[in-house]
Amino acid sequence: MLPSMITHWRAALRRSLEIQITLAGFLYSVAMGVVGATAVLSANNLLFLILAAMLALLLISGFLSRLSLSGLEIDFAAPEHITARRTFRATLALRNSKGWFPSFSIRVEGAADPGSDHPSILRRAVYLPVVPGGRTVAEQVEIEFPRRGAYRQRGFRLATRFPFGFREKTAQVELTREVLVYPSIDAQPGFEELIAAIRGELEGLHAGPGQDFYRIRPYQASESARYVDWKTSAHTGELQVREFAREEDRQAEIFLDRMVAPDSAGEAWLEKAIDLAAYLTWSLAERGLTFEFRSQGFSRRVPGEADVYTILRFLALATRLPEASPDPPHGENAFQVVISTRPAAFEAAGWTPVVVLDRAALLLEPRGANPSGR
Repeated sequence: MLPSMITHWRAALRRSLEIQITLAGFLYSVAMGVVGATAVLSANNLLFLILAAMLALLLISGFLSRLSLSGLEIDFAAPEHITARRTFRATLALRNSKGWFPSFSIRVEGAADPGSDHPSILRRAVYLPVVPGGRTVAEQVEIEFPRRGAYRQRGFRLATRFPFGFREKTAQVELTREVLVYPSIDAQPGFEELIAAIRGELEGLHAGPGQDFYRIRPYQASESARYVDWKTSAHTGELQVREFAREEDRQAEIFLDRMVAPDSAGEAWLEKAIDLAAYLTWSLAERGLTFEFRSQGFSRRVPGEADVYTILRFLALATRLPEASPDPPHGENAFQVVISTRPAAFEAAGWTPVVVLDRAALLLEPRGANPSGR
């Protein structure tokens, strides 16, 4: 038992550490140097005893700080579905594998992947005052990502200034985590008007059998009394009936054209277009409407072939295409939405573009507007 504990502690203490002298440590070192110089010049035994105590305190501080960082294991769990520019809560768990010795004053920081331009997943440091021996301490942390894409976390840094704050010791913990961030599904200027138009077309708000309320109108002869709205009739003094919407069997077909110019304006347009596509697909799926989302090399029908998260995962990693010909539409009766900077090419392929995202202004233009940037 004792040899295995000694081996475990040796392995824990062998972790490579980075040491940084704090201001308190610098002042303490200066004071220790002054006491040492005075003791040598004056040959005062009391000063030698004070110097020895100061050296012992410094050695004990280094040992305790290293022991506090040893034996720590970290785990990080993020939600399965994350969208850009929204705040989500993740769980950071720190386990102290030392049987009885606690770890004090631990600060956990994220280490960014040097091969990626994305920032670290853990944007803010997490401070844990104490992690008891043999226990796991979990903290809820907020994470937010400015843009879509795959974020990789190669590791975490554990730092402590325990016990006296003379030095800050940092240990690197290897833990690879990858988080896929979907595009933003929040409404932007013009998006809500577009989804309202699409929803109206798909639901076909016409009088007929259905479940969605359409309007209240005066009662007509030979109509069934089951649809009479008695409360409204009492208020108006005339019989009023409730009319419901007739849902037409019509679907939406959305096409995202990823062929854009290889410049900053083209990249900015593509990001805006991807946000629009994500918002459209999320809103339609949330309302239970049937649609097909397409892009070059990708086609999914929701519901049926896939769920909306399949489309969001595709959009999270979608990139610009240097050259691509417009594909013809799949359905003749579908309500077609084309997001492209070249609507004329899609019209020639048989599409009826409903909206165009303007390349220059990055604003929505209604059908029939000049699609070219002005």
